[in-house]
Amino acid sequence: MTGQTSGDAEHETFRGRERLRGHRFETEGTTDQRLLDNRGSSDWVHTDPWRVLRIQSEFVDGFGSLAELGPAVSVFGSARTAVDDPHWALAEEVGRRLAQAGFAVITGGGPGAMEAANKGAAEAGGLSVGLGIELPFESGLNPHVELGINFRYFFVRKTMFVKYAQGFVVLPGGFGTLDELFEAITLVQTGKVTSFPVVLLGSAYWGGLINWLRDTALAGGTIAEVDLDLVTVTDEPAEAAEVMVDAAHRRRGSIGP
Repeated sequence: MTGQTSGDAEHETFRGRERLRGHRFETEGTTDQRLLDNRGSSDWVHTDPWRVLRIQSEFVDGFGSLAELGPAVSVFGSARTAVDDPHWALAEEVGRRLAQAGFAVITGGGPGAMEAANKGAAEAGGLSVGLGIELPFESGLNPHVELGINFRYFFVRKTMFVKYAQGFVVLPGGFGTLDELFEAITLVQTGKVTSFPVVLLGSAYWGGLINWLRDTALAGGTIAEVDLDLVTVTDEPAEAAEVMVDAAHRRRGSIGP
């Protein structure tokens, strides 16, 4: 659709719902013409509008793959945890305990603590899930993942960790683990998720963080006393699993039989 305004005869056209005038006026044909013309650069596949479709497809794939997952717990921890590290044994045991309690175990699908948790779940007969991410220094899912999905975008992957889990168990880890931990706490604190327990496994590792939250953040008034109750710290995988079981019972009680 093309017209002219009065006076200086300014050009005007429409591109979908956009109105273009003056120097924004297009003369290169219609959107259909450009769609059907396969000549020219392929750079368009890396533009933001195209990324929106990729993001949408990742959400659709994730929702479709996990929709029938059933009760699940997300387990986080360092990709650098070695097999002979005591934290590996903790991760493997908590994966086993969660599977025995009837939960699928969701991890980031990588090595280290994630692999240990997946291994424990798989060997206990539970469903071992890995949500991988495209990174320059890691590739592939660990061999104990039975249901695996790879994502391009962190925020899509993080949505799946929360949407399909009933709680988080967090083992010692680095920036990625801390990011997932604090996002989970924020979602609980702000009421975005309910009946969502967060367990920190490994008191020696997490003790310093809890002390800082109490002595610095709480003392400075940036968090409330009740915020410290949002997490449970333990050294026992059995207790971590029991916290998840208790929360599941409360959830079922709140919504009826």
